[in-house]
Amino acid sequence: MDSCMTNPPQLAESGEKAKLCKAVPCSPGLALVIPTLREARNIKPLLERVRASLDPCDLPYEVIVVDDESRDGIDAIVGDLARHDPRIRLIVRTCERGLAGAVVRGWAETDANVLAVMDADLQHPPELLPKLLAEMDRGADLAVGSRYACGGCMRGWKVLRQLISRMAIWMTHPVQRTGIRARDPMSGFFMVRRECIERIELRKTGFKILLEILARAEIRSVVEVPFTFGRRHAGASKANLRVAIDYISLLFRLYRQKGRTPTPAERELARAAMRRGEEPA
Repeated sequence: MDSCMTNPPQLAESGEKAKLCKAVPCSPGLALVIPTLREARNIKPLLERVRASLDPCDLPYEVIVVDDESRDGIDAIVGDLARHDPRIRLIVRTCERGLAGAVVRGWAETDANVLAVMDADLQHPPELLPKLLAEMDRGADLAVGSRYACGGCMRGWKVLRQLISRMAIWMTHPVQRTGIRARDPMSGFFMVRRECIERIELRKTGFKILLEILARAEIRSVVEVPFTFGRRHAGASKANLRVAIDYISLLFRLYRQKGRTPTPAERELARAAMRRGEEPA
């Protein structure tokens, strides 16, 4: 991947390099969206690690923090960082809640070809970003940070929580397509090509946007990159009964759509698969 920047600005540098970046704008190849809700204590160390991980990559990028009106000071923190590095942006949604909607909003605010998302609580290691990007560079349509791929794990999870997680994943098997299944369809840490999701309207409620992409997007190849799911750095988990209800609602909707008439785009994908001698999804 070609870059239009050399020696990207570091966090502590706000002088000539930052001015150069502002004076010579370039279209980002990668846009990373970080949805937040009361994550002020995590956002600065996260952005520091994101930039330390992505700056060596030969690709212009931007980071879009989409906050659901936390009112915890995150706007001031991100605003201060953005003044020194214009690749960082903040969008504050008012009267809206939900991870999926925040991700969709952030992706709509960029023209990057590769779209990414990760959590703000530091359970997703930013150091994995170059590995995901490398898989996209090799031609993958979707690169997933996976807890369940060989080598991945969940640090500190109790047995009951692991069983619930595996049961939730088992429930996704009927809606995932043959040949492009993911071991961790519940992951919130992934990259996808814009062209793969342009012709579908993603649901703006709920928290499991990857599952909908796997079920509905024009994905031809999926690569999973293992990682260790860490502990939350600070703040409280957002998991609650509503998250479970939204997940069940999404599953039922995807189950129903399995039996609908295929769209022209889906029919073309099936024909292409048959021409390659594969089983149509």
